[in-house]
Order: sequence, then C-alpha cells, then structure tokens
Amino acid sequence: MSKNIIKAREHEFLEFAIQNEVLRFGKFTLKSGRISPYFFNAGLFNTGTLLGRLARFYAASINEAEPHDFMLFGPAYKGIPIAAATATALAEIHGRNVPFAFNRKEIKNHGEGGRIVGAKLSGRVVIIDDVITAGGSVREAVDIIKSKDAEPVSLAIALDREEKITDAGRSTTQDIRERMGLKVHAITSLSKLIEYLRTIPHLRSKAKYLEDYRDHYGAENK
Repeated sequence: MSKNIIKAREHEFLEFAIQNEVLRFGKFTLKSGRISPYFFNAGLFNTGTLLGRLARFYAASINEAEPHDFMLFGPAYKGIPIAAATATALAEIHGRNVPFAFNRKEIKNHGEGGRIVGAKLSGRVVIIDDVITAGGSVREAVDIIKSKDAEPVSLAIALDREEKITDAGRSTTQDIRERMGLKVHAITSLSKLIEYLRTIPHLRSKAKYLEDYRDHYGAENK
C-alpha cells in the first residue's frame, strides 16, 4: 500500500476523532502528572456508528500489517469492545475470519469459569487496545497469552503518543518493541497529528502547543 494512501487514512482518522471530540485540545493532567495540550479518550467512541467506524480503521491497519493468520486479544476493559468490533470489521470488509478473546479482571469461579472469555488463545496473537501509557496492561496481556502457550506477536493501538517514559528517552511503544519483542501497529501518532493540524487553518495554532510538548517529552529516535 502506498504512503499516500496510508497518510490519507491517518488524516481521515484524525478528522474523525477531532470532529467527535474524542481527541481534544486544552490542558489535561495525565496519570504521569504531565500537563498535556491534548487528550485522546477512546471511551467516547460510545455509539454503534462511532465504534464501527473506529473498528474499520483498526481493521485496515492490522490487515495490512499482519498478512499471516492471527487472533485478537483485547485487555479489559477498553480493549474488549475494540477487539470485538475489529474482528467484525476484519470479517466483513477484509474477508478475514479472525477469532478474538479478552480477559476478566477477576477469575470467575462459576458458569464457564476462568479468566479468559471468547476463543481459545492459540497461535499468533495481536493485542489490541486504545492508547498505551505505561504499558502495564500490555505486560499483563503478554503474560496471559504466554501462559496459554500462544505467541504474542504485536500490539495494535489507535494513537502513539511518542512520549519518553525511561531515563534512556524511550517511549512506551519503543519499550514494548525492545523489552517484549512485539511489533506496534498504530493508526496514527503525535507526529502525524502535528502534521495534520498544520494543514487545518482553524487548528493550526494548536500545532505549536503540541510541538512544545513533544520537544519537552518526546521520545528519541521514534
């Protein structure tokens, strides 16, 4: 697929997120204590139409990046609806009948029991989530997948914030690649968001705030 098509898809996704106020600009205190000029809240993809469209972006990205067979794993809680909707989009749009599973926060001792819901974890597994901050949910997902003798191969996310989280200046996604050996498939990133804002007259002023934030907190060698 050409870079122009990928760029157009990223810009379409950013327009979609901004129009629906999933991606907002202002002053937001993050869990890390940093004051961010933007915030991405995937929980606001909260209607069938919005979730369905979000899933199509995930499906296009994953279908392109993962030519071999795989299944999806959605970490509780935000990863659950994303995994289910993306599996649907992969089947309906790309003709790929992909199994999916997710975890409970607590082990269930009645009914079917256990901690995993959905398809049996096996083979190549793509973890799917919204935005990764410290990477704790990914580490937990990797441990769950490996405990079932399956192979975690990649992580699919909506937005790579490209922020450094280590003294060495690595971002969460860099750390996931290096420490966990996972590929990371992001629909878009902070760099692409800044690029996009520069092209939109009424949003161009926001780009400077994001550039300043990236200069201060951005990871090295993204």
